[in-house]
Amino acid sequence: MDKIILNNLRFYGFHGLLPEENRLGQPFHVDVELHVSLQKAGKTDDMKESVHYGEVYELVQKIVEGKAKKLIEAVAEDIATTLLTTFNKIEACKITVIKTKPPIAGQYDSVAVEIFREKSSI
Repeated sequence: MDKIILNNLRFYGFHGLLPEENRLGQPFHVDVELHVSLQKAGKTDDMKESVHYGEVYELVQKIVEGKAKKLIEAVAEDIATTLLTTFNKIEACKITVIKTKPPIAGQYDSVAVEIFREKSSI
């Protein structure tokens, strides 16, 4: 299956279990991989045969910068469900939500969840 990939989208959100996460917020990064047939778009050069990644970005932004959730798992699930139900051409998607500064002790770059959802599973 062909893919449209949006890498390292950056947002500021208020997701987390701790009250200070909900109050102060923190940066989140999101990777989006959309499984969609791009052959028709490639042959016709017609945007109607693809998925507009600017619109994808705006939907992801609305979710990540919107209502706070306790878990980044819920953020990822919301993104996947929204994309699959909004765009008919998307057959499946892989969503990675990265919390770059979680309030945990230790040395690390980030923590993340990655989910894969198919249109048939929603």
